[in-house]
Amino acid sequence: MAAPTSLSQLSGAILCSATPRPRKLDPKATKSPDPFGSFASSSSSGVGAKTPLARSPLLVDKEREASERKEEVNRKVASKKAISIILRREATKAVIEKKRGTNSKKLLPQTLLEALHERITALRWESALKVFDLLHEQIWYRPNSGIYIKLIVMLGKCKQPEKALELFQAMADEGCIINHESYTALLSAYSRSGLFDKAFLLLDAMKKTPGCYPDVYTYSVLIKSCLQFFKFDQVQALLADMEAHGTKPNTITYNTLVDAYGKAGRFAEMEATLSVMLQGQDCNPDVWTMNATLRAFGGSGQIETMESCYEKFQNAGINPNIKTFNILLDSYGKAQHYDKMSSVMEHMQKYYFSWTLVTYNVVIDAFGRAGDLEQMEYLFRLMRSDRIKPNCVTLCSLVRAYGRAGAVDKIKSVLRLIDNSDIMLDTVFFNCLIDAYGRNGCLTEMREVLEMMERRGCKPDKVTYSTMIKAYASKGIRDRVKEIQDMFQTEQGNMMVGG
Repeated sequence: MAAPTSLSQLSGAILCSATPRPRKLDPKATKSPDPFGSFASSSSSGVGAKTPLARSPLLVDKEREASERKEEVNRKVASKKAISIILRREATKAVIEKKRGTNSKKLLPQTLLEALHERITALRWESALKVFDLLHEQIWYRPNSGIYIKLIVMLGKCKQPEKALELFQAMADEGCIINHESYTALLSAYSRSGLFDKAFLLLDAMKKTPGCYPDVYTYSVLIKSCLQFFKFDQVQALLADMEAHGTKPNTITYNTLVDAYGKAGRFAEMEATLSVMLQGQDCNPDVWTMNATLRAFGGSGQIETMESCYEKFQNAGINPNIKTFNILLDSYGKAQHYDKMSSVMEHMQKYYFSWTLVTYNVVIDAFGRAGDLEQMEYLFRLMRSDRIKPNCVTLCSLVRAYGRAGAVDKIKSVLRLIDNSDIMLDTVFFNCLIDAYGRNGCLTEMREVLEMMERRGCKPDKVTYSTMIKAYASKGIRDRVKEIQDMFQTEQGNMMVGG
């Protein structure tokens, strides 16, 4: 497929705006640094090796500081290893402590808290709870409401409301203060899982508990969950309840409404919400409001309306950020307005907006859709030279483009990249891979993707099976079609039993 001629302008803009600056070389460096640090260690000890004179007090102090820093680093490393060993243990603690010399009750506070924070941030809830158990065992441990709340919020994001309730109860049992923040965290856990009956019961309980009355953040959390489950009637009821109890919505509340209405294609409600914001004095629109509005119109192909809104927000004194430009680039790219994409990139260069992962993903996808594999690959190399790690979205764009162009060999290069990286893959990526192989008649490779999914812990979904059925049916292989249909029915049955 030949790329549209207007892509040439876009290519020029990329060369101007995305080319990384060359690294400045140190003129004193005559050879590459030793990756194992031997070059650095020899240079640091050169003075002492060449002269027998007594060392100065300043040098002695520096050596003492270096020794103390090294000892502190060693303690942290040992503590991290201890956490890793304890989390992986299969034998009793006594055996581990005897074998490894590790005392699980004397781990460094900073290291243990960092390990807990890392797991909470990564939403690794099972591992986070194990680290929290270790935290309880420490002789220096004291109950902390903040840690409990962070864990409850994480469990809510991971759709583990019952575990969140257990922590909420443990929090109370340990004597931590239960306030509106902890109640809101638990309410969020239930509402994120669609358990609105329990969420609304908690809301009523908050109203009756001294010091725990729901605030605007509590209502905003519940409103957001209702919108995600398309319970628009309950949203209006919550807004009325807020007004009745004197709790005014803030900009975040209205931004949540604008974003959800836009994604659902309910443009009348979205524009009505914007009008309320403009008429009020306490809830002025901000850049988040602008981005949600532009995303709604741009994502639905209403380019002129998007541009009109962008101009109005700018006239109101709201300045764009990098997310704004990414939204504009994505909207123009999907509408094949490559000249306008070029203008956006030139504007980004003029005002020093650095490209992000999302920016690269958007432009890579645009060239991939246009069939310009050369420019797409150039951008991918540029992305990696810019030290930006690709993600599943990047890989999906590459695989889709190669599949459309019939470049099956290049799909294998993507798989080799994955084997040498720690990129987290999801079902969407594997579905793209199955589609690419299927449309090119590579049915053996397509079938092998199922094995890859199993090894990676990704479960096939309806799209996986329907894509495979379509590929086999196009080749008239009826027995394979029946086999995949049976696999899908079995999987559906297992899901119903598990549910």
